[in-house]
Amino acid sequence: MTPLMLVADDFTAPGPSIFNFPPLYEGAPYWLTKPVLMAIFGALVVCAVAWSAFANPKLVPRGMQNVGEMGYQFVRDQVARPFLGKDAERWMPLLLSLFFLILLWNFFGVVPLIQIPVASHIAFPVVFAVVIYVIKIYLGIKHQGVGGYFKNMMFPPGLPKPIYFLLAPIEFLSNLIIAPFTHAVRLFANMFAGHLILAFFSAVGFWFLFEKLTPLGAGLGVLGVIMTIAMTGFEMFIQFLQAFLFTMLAAMYIGGSLHPEH
Repeated sequence: MTPLMLVADDFTAPGPSIFNFPPLYEGAPYWLTKPVLMAIFGALVVCAVAWSAFANPKLVPRGMQNVGEMGYQFVRDQVARPFLGKDAERWMPLLLSLFFLILLWNFFGVVPLIQIPVASHIAFPVVFAVVIYVIKIYLGIKHQGVGGYFKNMMFPPGLPKPIYFLLAPIEFLSNLIIAPFTHAVRLFANMFAGHLILAFFSAVGFWFLFEKLTPLGAGLGVLGVIMTIAMTGFEMFIQFLQAFLFTMLAAMYIGGSLHPEH
């Protein structure tokens, strides 16, 4: 048996336990865990940044106001206006808060000592997706009526009538079941997988360089460290992209209920 095989026999790769967080202290409620604490902390940070940027705006922005306005313009021009048009400004508070809160929650996954993306726990994306889902249905019924909303959803105009026998159930499932499900799972799955990959490569680097150092293991350890650094940069891009996509889909769903003709 080779030294690598002996090391491999003792090595335990990171698994689901890295997502299993007990209550913060003995006797605490079962739901009071590190991800919940980080979610609350992230919300407070976003509120504090927004307050410092917009509570007392100046004609010539400086400091936090300048940063806040750059973020506002990005969400407005890249997310809100393309899908909401003239209604973009009305929905900016929701979309701006959604984007920056999810982005901060995601970035927690690469912050030392925190190292847990909040959205890697399915409950948090589900709550956001359900909120958007309820807003979408409410606005659709409010602006189109119950009959009009479901008619526009399931029977888009301009198609041959026999097509509707196949298209109507597909559109119903897509809009009311699949869309909110994928809206939540897309964010969750990317954050879960990314955190697992970073945990694996960092564990490989630590194990082969410090726990089971051998000539061959040293090379694997260095490779693990290099991959951890590279994957951290890639993961930060994915974290930004997923916050953007989640917010963009929220704007698209709201815009579809406000402007069904588009």
